[in-house]
Amino acid sequence: MKTRQILLDSNLVSKCLNESPSFSADKAHLVLAFGQRTLLEKVQPYSTLHQIYPNATIVICSSSGQISNQVQIEESLVATAIEFDKAKIKSVVYDVLDGDSIQQLGSKVHDELTAPDLRAILVLSEGSHVNGSELIQVLAQQTQGKIPFFGGLAGDEFSFEKTVVGLNTDASPGKIVAVGFYGEGLEFGFASEGGWADFGPEREVTHSDKNVLYKIGDRYALDLYKEYLGKYADELPGSALYFPLSMKETPDAESVVRTILSIDETQKSMTFAGDLPVGARVRLMRGNMDRLVDAAAEAAKQIRTSLPHPPQIAFLVSCVGRRIVLAERIEEELEVIKNTLGNETVLFGFYSYGEISPNKQKLGCELHNQTMTIATMYEA
Repeated sequence: MKTRQILLDSNLVSKCLNESPSFSADKAHLVLAFGQRTLLEKVQPYSTLHQIYPNATIVICSSSGQISNQVQIEESLVATAIEFDKAKIKSVVYDVLDGDSIQQLGSKVHDELTAPDLRAILVLSEGSHVNGSELIQVLAQQTQGKIPFFGGLAGDEFSFEKTVVGLNTDASPGKIVAVGFYGEGLEFGFASEGGWADFGPEREVTHSDKNVLYKIGDRYALDLYKEYLGKYADELPGSALYFPLSMKETPDAESVVRTILSIDETQKSMTFAGDLPVGARVRLMRGNMDRLVDAAAEAAKQIRTSLPHPPQIAFLVSCVGRRIVLAERIEEELEVIKNTLGNETVLFGFYSYGEISPNKQKLGCELHNQTMTIATMYEA
């Protein structure tokens, strides 16, 4: 496997950040490009990327921060090209704004991507209209939970206005792209950690509708949340980034984090970035900067200790909420990952509106919020 990572500025001038020896642009198989939504709409970078990498599958995704191998959040578009030795890829795109069912995307993935040598599937989804939990459930059903998925929901900086994704074209609203990776020589590693600590008692969700939470126990969700937030309650929904929810669908399930997107004072409800089904157990969470950075280091350590060699690439998807909370310390979570995985590993990725990563049993996938997820790849 060989890689090249470049920056594209607002004038579509490119700058190479790193390149493998003997990398050949016309032999690149896959290009993953991340940029601010307003920049992508302004410069329309697909034509330029296609000229540089004429034979590659090119995926463009808006983000809330572009991660480069320089362990920085870049202002420019970051495009990472991958040239495989023997591995193959296939891709599909789906438009949620066409009015079709998300089940049709699952059928498309099943019909066009599943094969005996399929090792993993990358999913980059628009983040404004799709229900991330429903998306993952459908994909897991179509692959019987045997194929790991990784990726995330596109971001829009801190605007939350709209997100855009594109496959072999400039990015536009409503798109979901899935890329399958094939080959016995491919080795993947996955890890995700949050760094948030539970506080308060565990309670049961008694009334919800998908990702809208109405009641926890016998209390209205918003009333209970405000009671625990105290002085931070007046700053809702923004202050909710500091106090997400931990959720277990069943007592034995791995916990996942859910972030509040909005509140409804009339119905005393809260809308989250993922589903909270009736019967699930939830607890409030809180964190500090050191714990968040330590969690990123722990995720990288889990991967590094599980592999016999350093990975060649590491795809990082972290939450926009972590970027807001960590503020000027945000690049620390990138630095500890680089230090743990080693200089041989090329980092890239983005800050998202939701992270997609396998669970700790490395099966299927989960929708995560407020989490640093890492997917590594090595081609033997």
